Amino acid sequence: MELLNNCGTFLAYLGVTIAVIFSGFGSAKGVGMAGEAMTGVLAEDPDKFVPCLLLQALPATQGIYGFVVGLMVMVTTGMLGGTVGQLSLGTGVYILVSCLPVGIVGWVSGIHQGRVSAAGMNVVAKQPGQVSKAMTAAAMVETYAIFSLLVSLLLVLNIPIVRI
Repeated sequence: MELLNNCGTFLAYLGVTIAVIFSGFGSAKGVGMAGEAMTGVLAEDPDKFVPCLLLQALPATQGIYGFVVGLMVMVTTGMLGGTVGQLSLGTGVYILVSCLPVGIVGWVSGIHQGRVSAAGMNVVAKQPGQVSKAMTAAAMVETYAIFSLLVSLLLVLNIPIVRI
């Protein structure tokens, strides 16, 4: 029975970890891919730094979204203040499931947004005036990260906290 008592708290911490780490993986990979493309463009024309930097920064938002959800869970449950105590199994499962959308979608969309941003660097290299079109294409991938952020936040804001 003691194992089940601690399981809810463990699952809550696992949820925070998934939200932050998975979305962070996606952002890191996406920003890295865009950065590789950026260095190629800048080798040819260093004056294109600002539009390329904007494209490179777009995949970073998924990591921010995961961090925000993780922080909201920590604030809501008392993890930050050290007063989390023992959460029920049901509360732990609820928190874990609440963190999955932003973690998983953030991971996948961060990578895909990095690919689209890297392709947008090719547009900027050849036609610098078309940077807004390249950014729009990359922002379309962002839409799904925002949806997952909203779902996770709505769930987190309604956590039914049950302590043992």
